[in-house]
Amino acid sequence: MIDVQGKLARIVYESEKLVSNLEKLIRGCQILSIPIIWAEQNPEGLGSTIPELEKLLTGQKPIEKYSFNAFENESFKNAIIDSGRKQWLICGIEAHICVCQTAMGLLSNNFEIEIVADCVSSRSKDSIELALQKLQTKGAHLTNIEMCLYELVKDSRKETFKKILTLIK
Repeated sequence: MIDVQGKLARIVYESEKLVSNLEKLIRGCQILSIPIIWAEQNPEGLGSTIPELEKLLTGQKPIEKYSFNAFENESFKNAIIDSGRKQWLICGIEAHICVCQTAMGLLSNNFEIEIVADCVSSRSKDSIELALQKLQTKGAHLTNIEMCLYELVKDSRKETFKKILTLIK
């Protein structure tokens, strides 16, 4: 999760929908035991992660960064590598700056990524669309919250399916 912080999180395009979707994505990842790596851009300047999301991430601390590409931050890079995972879902703000540059950093280091399109935003809809187009041309895949969670569950007979279903409905 990239930089869902302070006043900026409240002024991005469709911010209420974004926050609601991010809450669902975080809870879904927790249900499915998927690690969450959480970054904050210049928290002294932009503020901390919004309370609605921070309270869901108990026991975790955000990784403070100053580079727009979080993968250039040693702590972020190590967290990604130490997880042992090669596939990542990307969410956060702003789509055309930190989300885009972080996604590009992961792609250039041979990670597979999916941008959760309804879990990213920018101050303008045009910037979101441009970022998603650019990322697709560079090898990123797009998904949405419902699609990715159901792909991860895979089977309606699994115990986790009902929990995910409750989140989505």
